[in-house]
Order: sequence, then structure tokens, then C-alpha cells
Amino acid sequence: MSSQVDEAIAEFRAFQHRPKAVAMEIRVNGVAIGGDAIRREAQNHPASDPQAAIDAAARALVVRELLLQEARRLEIVAEAAEDGNGRRATDEDAVIAALLGSQVETPKADEATCRRYYENNRRKFRSPDLYEPRHILIAADPSDVAARERAKCLAEALIADLQRDPARFAELAAEHSACSSKSHGGNLGQVTEGQTVPEFETFLFNLEDGQLCAVPVPTRFGFHVLHLNRKVAGRVLDFELVRDRIAAYLETASWNRAVAQYIGLLAGAAQIAGIDLPAANSPLVR
Repeated sequence: MSSQVDEAIAEFRAFQHRPKAVAMEIRVNGVAIGGDAIRREAQNHPASDPQAAIDAAARALVVRELLLQEARRLEIVAEAAEDGNGRRATDEDAVIAALLGSQVETPKADEATCRRYYENNRRKFRSPDLYEPRHILIAADPSDVAARERAKCLAEALIADLQRDPARFAELAAEHSACSSKSHGGNLGQVTEGQTVPEFETFLFNLEDGQLCAVPVPTRFGFHVLHLNRKVAGRVLDFELVRDRIAAYLETASWNRAVAQYIGLLAGAAQIAGIDLPAANSPLVR
């Protein structure tokens, strides 16, 4: 199924109450959706248990059938085309896309709307903090208890040395570190969140400029002697840099809500047996 239809179904599920478990044959205006089709579709809906996957598959097929029936009623015809990556949609997906394009209209996000969203969500548009750490890695296999203990003891000794004489960091890194950064004084350059392992970041993000971590930092690689040279705080990006991103987000969210309502309206006008699919009676978002 197309990503456009998948998004519509996901929004419909969020917009409405969760339907009850489905029967293994469903009818939509007399058209049967059999158990075999539902089971095949369930492969496209990973879930925590098989029944949840069956339920999701049944809803997806019902929505698809509703849309295709409405497209036939309106005599909508469309041919599938390749996307920018050379993938070709099915003819049915093309018809559904054409139906939604003709029947669902949503407003464009104007300057005032985008700016209001920006002002209310400034933290979302902040450049990441930059950290400039240096470290000495004492390597130890996670499964080797004895090696881990030796690595921890050596790291503790190095920390004690550095507390007495911080200027020795590069010297000690060159002598003891198992990381290639040892040839650069242990410096890791500038890193942002997600660029190092989480257990390393837990300690790094709590250091102040120029601070040596008082304890060895345990990771899957061993133990680290960690020092933060400098932190460069992120800043809120100017509105002009994110305006297009905000507009795209708001317009997509509005379109998804409108499609969910449109599907609900189709469900309300249809004869559906074998599944409890809630209907909508409110007008489309405009």
C-alpha cells in the first residue's frame, strides 16, 4: 500500500476510537474482504501480538476498499507513475491518490501561522549543543571481568595523576589510550548528542567547561578518563531558516487530519459488516 494511504490510515486510527476485533470475513457495501487477504496484509503491520496485526490489516483493507469504491463512483482514473527513486506505484494507489487530491483540500500555512508555531515551539528549532571532549580509553572486553577490573583501576590511577597535574593529559593519552585519538592528545573534536555511545554521553553532558570527570566512565569499550575542554551551547535558529520546514509540517498534519475525516465520512455512508469501524459526521478540515 502506498505511503500516502498508510499515513491516512494511521491518522484515521489516531483520530477515531480503536475498533473491536474483526471477523475473518468483512464486507464493504457487499464487497467481501476474506481472511486470506487479511492475513497477507497483516505482514505489513508489525504488532505486539498476532490479533493486533490482523486488526490493523483489516482496517487498512477496509479503508482501501472504501476509497477505491468512491473513486469508481466518481469515475476517477489515474495511471501509476514512477517516483524519483524509480519505484512504481500500483494503479490502485494512483487512483486513491487522485481521489484524495480531488476531494481533500486543506489550507496553506501562511506566514502568521508559521510564525505563531515557531514562537510557541522555539526549542524544537535549536541547533545542537557542541562538546569538545578528550579521553583516555583503557580497553577491556565487557565479558572479561578481570580485565574490566584492571582497566577501572588504571583509569582511577590516571584520574588521580591528572587531578594533581592536569597538564599531563596528552602525555598519558599517548602512553595508555587504546583510541586513535591518543595521537591528538585524546581530543575527539566536536561532537553532538548521538555521536558517541549513550553511556559516554551520560557523563559528558554533565561536565562543565574544563572539568575532569572524577570517576572512570564505563562503556562497552572499557573505561574512559574523560575531560571536557569546552561546551558550545546551541542557539535557536532564525525563523527564516525553518519557515519552509514548519509550513511543510503544518500542511502535512492538516492534510492527514482531513483525510482521516474524509475516510470517516465514507465509513459513515457505507454498509460495513464484520468490523466495527467508527464513522465521522463532521465536515472536512478546510
